[in-house]
Amino acid sequence: MGAGKSTIGKLLARALKLGFADSDTEIEHRTGADIPWIFDVEGEQGFRDREEQVIEEMTLLDHTVLATGGGVVMRENNRRALASRGFVVYLHATLEEQIRRTRGDRNRPLLNKDDPEVVLRDLMAVRDPLYREIADHIIDTDSSSPRVIAQRLLSQLP
Repeated sequence: MGAGKSTIGKLLARALKLGFADSDTEIEHRTGADIPWIFDVEGEQGFRDREEQVIEEMTLLDHTVLATGGGVVMRENNRRALASRGFVVYLHATLEEQIRRTRGDRNRPLLNKDDPEVVLRDLMAVRDPLYREIADHIIDTDSSSPRVIAQRLLSQLP
């Protein structure tokens, strides 16, 4: 969360002359509701069910850079689809950077708690190994702008 998936994904797609898709945006488009509303009405389970269906479909797209929600790796089916159908880049941000980037962002339902720092720490403990398990490439996003990170990725991609 807060690693820059959508921003860097768009820059990468543009540089590679590929399409760009965002799974969260697609979920919002299909439901006509924003992510926080879906979490409020359907809970995280309902959102994850929708996300799994979207990931199944969107990983079949050709010539597309796909940005996903941060929790996409929580489901085995999503990890399998992502790892087997594409080149997975894990944009890693430290806990401190995630806290800084997400502070005050009300569009992140999992962080609308009393102590978002504890939530981020717990999420990272679970998600980081799952991202590392499926990643073809890992890049740190803490110390550079999205544009620099996208350029670095371009130079490192096979």
